[in-house]
Amino acid sequence: MTPNQPEAVPPRPEASDARPAWDLERITADLRSTRMDWRSETGRLQELGRRDLPSRRDLAEILDLLRGALFPMRLGPPALSERSEDFYVGHTLDTALNLLLEQVRLELRYMARHCGQPCDEGEPEAVARRIVGDFATDLPRIRRLLDTDVLAAFRGDPAAKTVDEVLLCYPGVEAMIHHRLAHTLYELEVPLLARLVAELAHSSTGIDIHPGAQIGPGFFIDHGTGVVIGETAVIGENVRLYQAVTLGAKRFPADDSGNLQKGLPRHPIVENDVVVYAGATILGRITIGRGSTIGGNVWLTRSVPADSQISQASLTDNCPDNGGGK
Repeated sequence: MTPNQPEAVPPRPEASDARPAWDLERITADLRSTRMDWRSETGRLQELGRRDLPSRRDLAEILDLLRGALFPMRLGPPALSERSEDFYVGHTLDTALNLLLEQVRLELRYMARHCGQPCDEGEPEAVARRIVGDFATDLPRIRRLLDTDVLAAFRGDPAAKTVDEVLLCYPGVEAMIHHRLAHTLYELEVPLLARLVAELAHSSTGIDIHPGAQIGPGFFIDHGTGVVIGETAVIGENVRLYQAVTLGAKRFPADDSGNLQKGLPRHPIVENDVVVYAGATILGRITIGRGSTIGGNVWLTRSVPADSQISQASLTDNCPDNGGGK
């Protein structure tokens, strides 16, 4: 090759139009066979030919709109001004509630089919409108409750500089926004929607609160990751939990056929002004008395009276067995 001769460029490989052979016909047939086996085993051979289930993606959009409507100047659009605040709230709620109405319709149709009930299109529509109307009417009360949660976080954490920081940044507050909305849906008897709302928060925060849990005002979850609160838990006012706390069930009674009995009270009652430190596990339908402090990593399966100070080292001395541990 002479000094002025260009370097030879290797030929480009020819593009191949051949697509990989996935044997899609066989895989599709096998998947159909698997679906039919499952439907046969669960008594669902008569599918309606449409998807009568709420959408997790649509609910995420609804929740984003509801957060903006509840806290417009903090969780709403960046360019919002106080002058247009009411217009934004009204417009956003109209959009969110109409989207929610369709999700409620889907759940009601699903529940009718799942329970083997005839689905009269007229009746579910009236029920869906009543549910969404009651939910909308409850939003001011939910906002007031959330204000107490935000203040509890601000007052309870010396690292918090402003209430705005708490609302924008704290996973415990995000989880409670979801929970306050989910609990209202749960009480309005759309439990699948409620559970989806709760699980969206669980996915983003690591905090798992069942929508059936009853939680009083001024609730603060500090740090939060790994907190679990069961369906029948009852939590009073001004309660604080730290990360990895579990308020769970101790046992799961079964019926004569071996099926778990659902809906029974099986989670703790935590009275007002209780603090539960990181890693504590509290199981069963027991009562944690008012003003008590439960230390880190304590395993507790029996009730404690008011103003108890429970730690691993002092559990035997400071926690008399008062017969409430069932």
